[in-house]
Amino acid sequence: MSPPTVSERPVARHGWAQAVAAVLTALAVMVLMAALGLWAAGAADLPDGAFPRVVAATVVAAVGGSLEVSGDVGVFAKTQAGLTVIPLSVTLAGALVIGTAFLRPLRHRAVASARELAGWAARIAVLWLPVLIGLAFAARQTFAVDLGSGALSDLTDLFGATPKIGFTTNVPLTVLFGLLWLSGVLLLTLLVARGAPLPGRLLRLQETVRPAAHAMVILLLACVAVGLVSALITAATRGHVPTTFAVVLLGLPNLVWPAFTIGLGATWNGRVGGPFGLPMPHVLDVILRTPDISVLNLRSLTGYDGRWWWLVVVDAVLLLTVAFWMAVRSPARLRPWQHAVHLAVALGLTVLMICLVGRISAHYGLSLLGIGDLGGGLSGELFLRPQLWQAVGLGVLWGLVAGFLGGLLARPVHRRGEVNGV
Repeated sequence: MSPPTVSERPVARHGWAQAVAAVLTALAVMVLMAALGLWAAGAADLPDGAFPRVVAATVVAAVGGSLEVSGDVGVFAKTQAGLTVIPLSVTLAGALVIGTAFLRPLRHRAVASARELAGWAARIAVLWLPVLIGLAFAARQTFAVDLGSGALSDLTDLFGATPKIGFTTNVPLTVLFGLLWLSGVLLLTLLVARGAPLPGRLLRLQETVRPAAHAMVILLLACVAVGLVSALITAATRGHVPTTFAVVLLGLPNLVWPAFTIGLGATWNGRVGGPFGLPMPHVLDVILRTPDISVLNLRSLTGYDGRWWWLVVVDAVLLLTVAFWMAVRSPARLRPWQHAVHLAVALGLTVLMICLVGRISAHYGLSLLGIGDLGGGLSGELFLRPQLWQAVGLGVLWGLVAGFLGGLLARPVHRRGEVNGV
């Protein structure tokens, strides 16, 4: 009897039970990451049992949900507050878990129909919807603001106008952005994962798009790994263990991915004022805590500590490594200039993504009967934003160089396909 062909192999099962497991596992990992990070940051001591609601708000922010910060001081005062930040450690953990769970029933498959893939994704989306709604309604809390002692505190006691600040969610926008986040994760999983099956008409992506996309995932994860090692060394040698672990569990990619773009030569602008601060590394707080908008790039970092030039070396090593990996995983018929183009496009898009998700913005201000101006001592501001197109252009340039060199280095390595000259 002849051995079974690929088409005769049993179709992998991926029904509702598998979808429930995928969604619950991803949710549990994200909630655990957020809870541990917030606990390390001291949020477990928040009043009125607010800790679970802050955890829910963190998960909402991690999947792109809409959080709204508001203040209330009665008719005698006004407040102004806002917060825009994505806890990318939680986001990354959730994306990796749900992407892995999405691919698991499809493993050992070479081809899958578009209808089959869409049906499997739809099951996960249907179950993800009530999770988003539940998180959106749970992420609501109000806190009283402690003004300490002084004239302003006495006035609030006199008029019974205790300042409060709170957060809530826009449920429709949270559901919309949360579903878009899930769709993006599943689509990128199919595009990036080397073992993921594709519809027959899209199999050519395995040779042109997938190696470069897979290389970018390796690059981003490598940056996180380098940052994790640095954070552990910092915690072991300089102390501040709870703060360091809070940063690792909540926002490590928020630091290492922009640092990667700075190593490419990109510039970020920002400012830190009032009670806000950046917990790690300390150099960021020093450079950005100025009256005016500050510039964060290689020049300003090395002006504070010359060792920051190592960012360029680390970036060059990482890019050359993933470029070689991409070329080895690509058909041998591709020439070095084609590898250069593929990596330039992939790295440009990756830098664009980092610039969009790595922005940080937070501000708070209070004014009561003209005392405590919104721009005075009771206010705080923190923001960090990139010079977008400069960063993307530098990413494309580095991708061209690294891709070409990676293609040259991979030529002696045995690969699939026909070998042609340069």
